[in-house]
Amino acid sequence: MKILHTADWHIGKKLHKHSLQPDFDLFISWLCQCIIKNDVKVLLVSGDIFDLANPSSEARQQYFKALMKLRRLDCKIILTGGNHDSPTMLNAPQEVLRELDIHIIGGLPQELSECIIPVKNGKNETELLIAAIPYLRDADLRTASQGNSYEDRLEALRKGIQQTFVDTAKICKTKFPEVDCIAMGHLFAAGAETSESERDIQIGNQAAFNALQFGDYYKYIALGHIHKPQRVNAATPTFYSGSPIPLSFSERSNKNRILLLDTENNWEPKSIEIPGFRALIKITGNLEKLQQKLGELKDREGLPSLIEIELQEEHFDANKIFELDQLVGNFEVKGYEIVKHRASFKNKISGSGELYEEKKQLEDLQPLDVFKKLVEVQEEDEETRKDLMSAFNEILEEVHQSKKA
Repeated sequence: MKILHTADWHIGKKLHKHSLQPDFDLFISWLCQCIIKNDVKVLLVSGDIFDLANPSSEARQQYFKALMKLRRLDCKIILTGGNHDSPTMLNAPQEVLRELDIHIIGGLPQELSECIIPVKNGKNETELLIAAIPYLRDADLRTASQGNSYEDRLEALRKGIQQTFVDTAKICKTKFPEVDCIAMGHLFAAGAETSESERDIQIGNQAAFNALQFGDYYKYIALGHIHKPQRVNAATPTFYSGSPIPLSFSERSNKNRILLLDTENNWEPKSIEIPGFRALIKITGNLEKLQQKLGELKDREGLPSLIEIELQEEHFDANKIFELDQLVGNFEVKGYEIVKHRASFKNKISGSGELYEEKKQLEDLQPLDVFKKLVEVQEEDEETRKDLMSAFNEILEEVHQSKKA
C-alpha cells in the first residue's frame, strides 16, 4: 500500500497581502497527478489546513474544491488540525465527509480511540492503522494539579504529548495487535529547523518535544508544523514533509516536497519534489545595486515572481528613500511584482537625543530646533537645507493652525 504525507497547506495564506490562492490550486492539480501516477491509496495531511482559525469564504471554498478533486481518485484522505486551525470549524462537516472516505480530526476528541482510523485493503481486511493525532493544546495536556510555574507548565506539556502518543499506541496494540500503525502529529520537535513564517508552538520553542519519546511502536510518524522538509531524530522514521509552497521569503530556498511510503518495501519515505510555481526573490544592496538587479530581470510567463527589496546604505539620506520609492513605483517587468520594500541605514540616528552632546529632556526641545539639528548632520548642500527648513516651517504652521481650529 502506498501512502502520501503532506502538511501545512495554510489555505488562505497571503504573503505581504498577496494571495497565494493560485499557488495552492496548482499544487493540488499536481498532487492529483502524483497520486494517480503512484497509485496512492492514503493521503495524510498533518495539520495547519488553513492559515487562520476563521478562514475567509474563499479559503473554505478552495478547501472543499481541493477535497472533491482528491476524492475522485479513490484515495482515503485523513486530515488533522494544526495550531492555526479551529477544531470546531474543521470538525463541522466531519460526518458528511466521512461518508466520502475523508476523515478529519480537528482537535483531540474525548475518546482517544476516535483518532485511530483503520485502512482496509482490497479483501476488506484492516491492513494499516493511522493514529491521526491533531495539534495538542494546553487544555488537552495539563491539569491544575500539575503546577503553575513556567517550568511546571512546560514539563506538563511535554509529558502530556508523550502520554497521548503512548496511550494511542496502547489502544492500537489492544484492538489490532498484528496491524502496523502510522502516527500523525503537529508539534515542534527538538532540533527542528524553523523559518520566520512559523508561530512558536505551545509556550515558545522551550516546549520543544524530544522525538525519542515517541517510542518505537509506530512504523512511521508523519509530522506537520515545521515548513522546512526534514528528518527528526527518533527511534522510528519521523519526518516533517514541510509546506507544499513557500509561505515566506525565508522559505524561498526550501526544496518543497511530499513524502511517499510503500508498505511493501520499508518505512523509509521517498521524497518527491514539488515543482516551483513561482519564485520568491529577495534583493538587497545600495541603490545602484538594486537598480542593476532589477534591470537584469527579463519578461517571464506564469505566476508572477514576488520580490522583496531592502535598500542598505551607510548613512541616512532622505533622497535615497525617495529614489527607492521612485524605483519601485516605476518598476514594470512582465512576470514580476515587488510586494515589499524597505530601507535600512547602518549609521542612522535612532533618536533625537543623539543629536545633542548633552542629553536633554523631551519637554525642553522645540520641534524646529530638533529638525534644524537633524538637517545640519545630513550631507546636503546649503540650498537643499534651506528648502528643507522652509518645507518644515510650512508643515509646522499647518499643525499650529489646526490646533487653533
